[in-house]
Amino acid sequence: MPIDTIYRDSGCEWIDVEAPTEEDMKYLHERYEINNLLLEDTLDPNHLPKYEADGNVKFFLLRESTELERKNLNTISDISTKIGIFLLDNTIITVHRMKAKSISETKKELSLHQEVCSPEKIALKIALVIMKSFDDESLSLFETMDNIENEIFLKNTNHTNQIRRLYKLKRKSGLNSRVLTISTDAIDKFKLLNLPDSEFVDLKDKHKDVVADFDHLNIQITNLISMFLALSDQKANQVMKVLAIYSVYFLPITFIAGLYGMNFDNMPELHTKQGYFYTLGVMGVIVICTFIYARRKQW
Repeated sequence: MPIDTIYRDSGCEWIDVEAPTEEDMKYLHERYEINNLLLEDTLDPNHLPKYEADGNVKFFLLRESTELERKNLNTISDISTKIGIFLLDNTIITVHRMKAKSISETKKELSLHQEVCSPEKIALKIALVIMKSFDDESLSLFETMDNIENEIFLKNTNHTNQIRRLYKLKRKSGLNSRVLTISTDAIDKFKLLNLPDSEFVDLKDKHKDVVADFDHLNIQITNLISMFLALSDQKANQVMKVLAIYSVYFLPITFIAGLYGMNFDNMPELHTKQGYFYTLGVMGVIVICTFIYARRKQW
């Protein structure tokens, strides 16, 4: 996609570059005298959020939560995408590899309100939308967790699919939490911009709220996994209990049946006329005694 001028007025120009090529990077370096190392940071898919100043260029590298569903949840690029923000005198340049919700929503907001903005103001709006993307993701993960919890405790299911979903949920939540924690320093650097204190505090509070949401989500998921495993162990123990009870009843009468099933000639009971019924009676008495003993022990 070519370099696009999204917004322009008498005191501000916003230039957006999506999926930049080498020619685009060369143009930005030569036209705006942006350090090549900063430009290269916008191309690294796994680069962490940061703030860096180079001469009159202020560079923010933020990460936005993405709605793309990835099978692998190993790196932060699986749950987020980069937004590079360069602030010059009266110019803001945004660089990103794929379509970004923060860019499109900020562009839409500027077109609706028709307000005069500074580059710092646009950067703040982008950062707020980025925080909102993580807020939306936390709400989505909370809803998914509630659904899994209902299936486990209300529908009484403990399929292996549930633990897989919980593990995936924990991975997503953990990666989002990591991105937000690393973003703290970059968010703090917005206080260096020419912005009213109230607007900076609004961004800072939004960031703190989202971090707190994901911390709470991580704790809840961990507790749910523990309860799921405990419930699975309890059900396994119930099965073992039933099997043990059957063993307690049948072990002594099986022993008796095996003992008299040897059929040796010198076993006097074999020649007793009512021996068969006596043996059944003994077995019945053993079963009754075992039942009474188990009830008293509240097994």
